[in-house]
Amino acid sequence: MSPNGSDRSPRRPMRRKLLQAMTAGLVLATATGCTYKDFPRLGMPTPTTEEAPRILSLWQGSWAAALAVGVLVWGLIIWSAIFHRRSRTKVEVPPQTRYNMPIEALYTVVPLIIVSVLFYFTARDESKLLSLTDKKPDVTVNVVGFQWSWGFNYITPVSGVTGDAKTDENLAAIPDRFKKEFPANAGGVYDVGTPATRNPQTNNPGPTLWLPKGKTVRFVLTSRDVIHSFWVVPFLMKMDVIPGHTNSFQVTPDKEGTFLGKCAELCGVDHSRMLFNVKVVSPDRYEQHLKELAKKGQTGYVPAGIAQTSHEKNRETNNL
Repeated sequence: MSPNGSDRSPRRPMRRKLLQAMTAGLVLATATGCTYKDFPRLGMPTPTTEEAPRILSLWQGSWAAALAVGVLVWGLIIWSAIFHRRSRTKVEVPPQTRYNMPIEALYTVVPLIIVSVLFYFTARDESKLLSLTDKKPDVTVNVVGFQWSWGFNYITPVSGVTGDAKTDENLAAIPDRFKKEFPANAGGVYDVGTPATRNPQTNNPGPTLWLPKGKTVRFVLTSRDVIHSFWVVPFLMKMDVIPGHTNSFQVTPDKEGTFLGKCAELCGVDHSRMLFNVKVVSPDRYEQHLKELAKKGQTGYVPAGIAQTSHEKNRETNNL
């Protein structure tokens, strides 16, 4: 006890020690198991497209907001549990606070502000990522999902291949609004995989989708049976592949290499076998690969999927 009879002095060192312990705990919680290179990405793979950093930034911002709220709540809980516990020497009930309107208003307003800010950034980035009007595609690929693998229709003119993607019956399920961007006289080539298909270089399972580095690629997603989800892991982007409805997005790969892809929607008993690879190469090598597919006889297109219903066509027409 202090000379003036107060028992506050012995508590001060304990409070300082508690503050130091909480600080050390926070550092350990945020740094354990992470190097300086891994921590900023918070478990996300290294981005390999020009659009992926926007997604990574949204991911990091969400974690930062969650961590800030978590630290505040944990701090208040620990503070209340330690410094507002029942006194050993006093048995009376401590002062009770009821109907504190400022505090109750704060409990309502702060969560609304947090959700509104997260919604704003999410809506802003989603609109940017899904926009198909900012840039015309250099390459268009129709990705066809089916149980239990993938098909890739390269919608592009290939030397020695005749045909037109805009009128091809195999692509009839794709709405006309997507076909407006198809190149003229695009006879095209295709590649189709099975669960037993493997990449010859990496031996990873699934067919391989080839893309040119530095070129804007538009994916037109169609399904033959049930809902799948097209996910190229280091692109940090995925989208559902829905029967009777065509989805589309575009990216610009900026790193060469072979990357893993998979179906991210539970689509049936062999969902786990719906794997594929994405090989990003130079534009010249990409053009050479298309010619190789043509030499193999893989010309034209495989069926894109289930045609749209009248209801879905009307909905899309009304939203244009």
